[in-house]
Amino acid sequence: MNTIWIVMPILIVLMFLLGIDLNSKSFANVAKQPKAVLLGMVGQLFLLPLIAFAVAWIMDLPPIYFMGLVLVACCPGGSSSNVFSMLAKGDVALSVTLTALSSIITLFTLPMIMAFVAEFVSSTNGMDIHLPIGKLLVQNIVMLFVPLLAGSLFRKVKPQTAAKTARVLGKLAFPALMTLAAVFFLQYRREIADNFAVLGASGALLILLAMLCSGGLSRMSGAGKAVRRTIVIEVGMQNAAQAIAIASSPFIFNSGEMALPAIIYALLMNVILLVYVYFIRRKEKAAA
Repeated sequence: MNTIWIVMPILIVLMFLLGIDLNSKSFANVAKQPKAVLLGMVGQLFLLPLIAFAVAWIMDLPPIYFMGLVLVACCPGGSSSNVFSMLAKGDVALSVTLTALSSIITLFTLPMIMAFVAEFVSSTNGMDIHLPIGKLLVQNIVMLFVPLLAGSLFRKVKPQTAAKTARVLGKLAFPALMTLAAVFFLQYRREIADNFAVLGASGALLILLAMLCSGGLSRMSGAGKAVRRTIVIEVGMQNAAQAIAIASSPFIFNSGEMALPAIIYALLMNVILLVYVYFIRRKEKAAA
C-alpha cells in the first residue's frame, strides 16, 4: 500500500484548517514586525536547508536518505507550531504569519532546492535521480495552496460554520497524523529498525542545530523573548506530512524509503519541542 493515499487527505485537511485560521490580521505582522518576519523566513527558507544538507553530508547518509532529510527541511512550517508557540508564551500571531508565508513561498523554493540536491546526489554517487519539477509544483499547488485558499474563502463566506469546522478538524488532526505514523512504521518497520540509529541521530541533530542557530540569530538581532521563542519553534517544526507526500508520491519520487527521515523527524520534532516548552514554562514559573 502506498502511504500517499493516506498522506494526501491528511495534508489537505491540515492546509484547509490553516486556511480557516487565516484572515487579514494573520499577515499584519509583515508590516508590524518586518524584522521578526524576515528573521523567521531566513531561518526557515535558507538556514534550515543548509543545516540539513550539512548534517546529511557529515553523517554520510545514503543518497535516498540524504534527499529525504533535506526534503523535510525544505518544507514549510508545521501547523502545530502555532500551538507550541502559545504553550511557550511566544508570539502566536507571528507564528501564524510565518506558517502561512512559508506555506506559500516554499511552493517555489522547495522545487529549486530539491533540484539542486538531486543533481548533487546524482553527480557524487553516480546515480540518475530525476526530479519532475513541473509535477512537484502542480502537486504542491493542489495539496497546499488550493486547500489553503479554500479554507480562507470558507471562513469569509461562512464564518460561524468555519469556526465550528475548525474546532472539529483541530481535534482530528493529531490523531490522523499518529495514524499515518503508525501505518508508515508498520509498512517500513524493517527499514526503520535497520536505520533508526543514523536517521534518528541525523534528525535530532538537524532539529537541535536549527533551534540553536535560529535562536542565536534572533538573539543577535535584538529580538524580544517572545519573538525568539516563536522563531526557534517555527524553524524547528516543519510540515513532515508534506515531505512524506512528496517522497511517496507516484508522480514525484515514489519512494517510501525517502520518506523515512521525515517520519522519524516528525516523532523527534514533537518530543524535542515539548522538552523545550517544558523548560521554558518551568523557568517562567520559577521566575514568577
